[in-house]
Amino acid sequence: MTLLVCNFYPVCSSQERSRPSVPASVSRQELGLPDPVPAGTPEPLGIWFLALKAGVAMLIRVRELELRNLEFDENFQPGAIEFGPDFRQIGPLHSAGRAELIVEHRGHHQDVEDIRLVGKVVTNLEFSCARCLEPVGHDVNWAFDLIYRPQGVDRRAEEVAISEAETEIGYYQGEGLLLEDALREQVLLATPVRALCREDCKGLCPHCGRNLNVEQCHCEQHLSDPRWEALNEIKKKLQ
Repeated sequence: MTLLVCNFYPVCSSQERSRPSVPASVSRQELGLPDPVPAGTPEPLGIWFLALKAGVAMLIRVRELELRNLEFDENFQPGAIEFGPDFRQIGPLHSAGRAELIVEHRGHHQDVEDIRLVGKVVTNLEFSCARCLEPVGHDVNWAFDLIYRPQGVDRRAEEVAISEAETEIGYYQGEGLLLEDALREQVLLATPVRALCREDCKGLCPHCGRNLNVEQCHCEQHLSDPRWEALNEIKKKLQ
């Protein structure tokens, strides 16, 4: 399964940010789901579990939210959600919360069905120190309150500015939103872009690559800059 990361950033009004989701055209066979239950048998409410290559994905569908709010309380083991090559999940990821439908009435009989996702995510990540590249652990305990609109409803001309509140809006495609995609985004937002193993980290020697927190090297501390060689020659002559 292809995994994408989309962060909340201000965007140009001519381009919407889309959240990865499962399009409405995906068939049960493509998702590896069993055949539908016999006609007349009610399908269970709640978050749908889709058997995908990377494991079990949780699709929050708009048509389910039209009936009632959906509660979730789930644990994801390392590897179930991909955070990219720079981050490694080193413990279970727990998330709990609810999804609900918010209908925007925009006039002229136009209603927009937004998905509101409220909850928290708790996990432990590991990434490299920005100076010495040694592993650094980071605890994530993050609450979120998110709004996702159908992709395409906010298309507008380039010259129209968007408000600060609208930069916090995400978008979904098709029939719903994958919970894992929203959680991936929130975990990465809660993780520092640049972190150190300690405040006084000495980093790596730029010449031999040794970790200066562990051992000292014998490389020259101040290498000669060829741009100053002519000035150094003049200085020697004056001495």
